[in-house]
Amino acid sequence: MTPQWSEHGLREALASEEAPSSDYDLDGTPPPNAPTRPAGVLAAFHEDDGRLVLTKRASGLRHHPGQISLPGGKVDPNDSNEVAAALREAREEIGLDPAQVDLIGMLPPHRTVTSFAVTPVVGIIRGPFTPIAEPGEVVEVFTLPFAHIADPDRYRVERRRWRGGWRNYYVAPCGPYYLWGATARMLLGLARRLRQ
Repeated sequence: MTPQWSEHGLREALASEEAPSSDYDLDGTPPPNAPTRPAGVLAAFHEDDGRLVLTKRASGLRHHPGQISLPGGKVDPNDSNEVAAALREAREEIGLDPAQVDLIGMLPPHRTVTSFAVTPVVGIIRGPFTPIAEPGEVVEVFTLPFAHIADPDRYRVERRRWRGGWRNYYVAPCGPYYLWGATARMLLGLARRLRQ
């Protein structure tokens, strides 16, 4: 059954419990016992139809170059927490005014192989929004339909060589966009909650 956009359903899904996840889960190995850097990303769904705003990162970036991602980044010293970081980065990366975002909840943190503890902040974009990509950091801002993001059956496991070994990771390709890795795993967690 194709998931239908429902703000009420999204709010209900966020009320359920889920354990934190990590890039190491599919490989059956625990994350290294090393400190992580806190980060926040914004999963912003538009109120009209639930389309989710995503970015394609510039190829010259130090972390996750060229990947599809939710707008966001590490918590800076001036950020009070991961929510503040996600909203600040969304303003910088895609021109989204925080006043236009109705925050409705958070997903559990996700530990990346690059040692970030990423907290996905979920919000609803109210009113018209025309994204403006930040030059040098974002090469494209686009949306994917709610029916794709919210359907656990769209996600599958793939693997590739990484740092001398094999890594398993989730993917959920849609048209020309190859949604994968940490972003796909965080969104899969939300899709599973929506199906419950």
